[in-house]
Amino acid sequence: MKWHSPASTALAFVLLLAGGCKDKTSSPSGSGASGSAAPEPAPAASSLPAPVLLGNAERGKALLETYECNRCHQGTGLAAADFHKDCYACHRDIIDGKFKVKDLAKVERWKKNVVMVQHTPSLDQVGKRLKREWIAAFLQQPKDLRPNLVPTMPPLRLTAQQAADIAAHLTKGSEAAADLALGDAERGRQLMAAKACGTCHVFSGADLPIKPVLAKGQSNPAIELAPDLRFARERVGPAALVRWLREPEKVKPGTLMPNLGLSETEAKDIAAYVLQAQLGPQALPEKPKRLPKLERKVSFEEVQEKVLNRTCAHCHGNPDIARGDGGPGNTGGFGYKPRQLDLSKYSGIASGYVDDAGERHSVYSPMKDGTPRIVAALWARHDEQRGSPNPELRGMPLGMPALPAEDIQVLESWIAQGRPR
Repeated sequence: MKWHSPASTALAFVLLLAGGCKDKTSSPSGSGASGSAAPEPAPAASSLPAPVLLGNAERGKALLETYECNRCHQGTGLAAADFHKDCYACHRDIIDGKFKVKDLAKVERWKKNVVMVQHTPSLDQVGKRLKREWIAAFLQQPKDLRPNLVPTMPPLRLTAQQAADIAAHLTKGSEAAADLALGDAERGRQLMAAKACGTCHVFSGADLPIKPVLAKGQSNPAIELAPDLRFARERVGPAALVRWLREPEKVKPGTLMPNLGLSETEAKDIAAYVLQAQLGPQALPEKPKRLPKLERKVSFEEVQEKVLNRTCAHCHGNPDIARGDGGPGNTGGFGYKPRQLDLSKYSGIASGYVDDAGERHSVYSPMKDGTPRIVAALWARHDEQRGSPNPELRGMPLGMPALPAEDIQVLESWIAQGRPR
């Protein structure tokens, strides 16, 4: 899927090319691994379950402020983000015709690019719906829960304790629901088909007959925000699921989940199918092959059009045109230090980025296999989407779809040709 950036104040998913853990992992095919630290030994295998950390809600609230979670999510318990730091407000204004700009033709071009990037799930009342331990695990290793939503939760590299603290804050005041006997799974499957639950929900690996359909160029928040039911058995307990099925608006006021008028027995039957259905293997996005460098000449203008101005410049932008905010990958944000990497212009890219020690490095510096760092980061995003993140290198663009191999090829070819202006 292709994505083009509309304005410097839009999406603020962090596109940081520096930092990360030191653990060694397999590098993406053709991308190379970054860093020079020796790999740490793998932990000894154990049959014991991992201990559940107790979180501190106050620390968790402070972490939400540090990571500026209110820039994307409502329901964090924090004040709403200012407009110029709200990752989606300008997108909605563009669609509604409220975005103030003189060039109206430009706004019309933007509309088709942001129509599918308007919505994010609210965290309101999340403790009444989701398991605390699952929230903590998800924060450490996000999954693509909503296949029809373009952005995904970016990996923030939280420690286990930090994730537990955030989960404690989000679930503060919520009591664990008592266990509950479920109903008949086959009746539940039939009910889900009759109620057309597949109009909004994907249930990957199951035999739910109806599939969501999003009209091209149109947004449907009910479909985009509906989670893949495959993950429900990890996320929610039986009693919480039955209550959600019967009274969704009472669990989460304002939810798009409709009240289907289910009886207690019907809700238990559906819950049985959702939580117990036999699932086939999960389909993962196919990873494209790395393409050879182009023989034709590649201009910087083409690199800007196909790579840098699509998503990169949102987080590595020019602070002079965005109220001093150059994005989290330039002037800092989302808990990340300023990297001073401006990908909106040739001179900014050539200046590179600043590491934790304050030293500058080139984004073109080669990885162990010779791949330029900026190219390796783009390939690493493909591995993240397949559930195999490289802990040494954040995949880019963070939280957004991986770039097509053809566009990465353009950037790599331009670098190989000496990065001409």
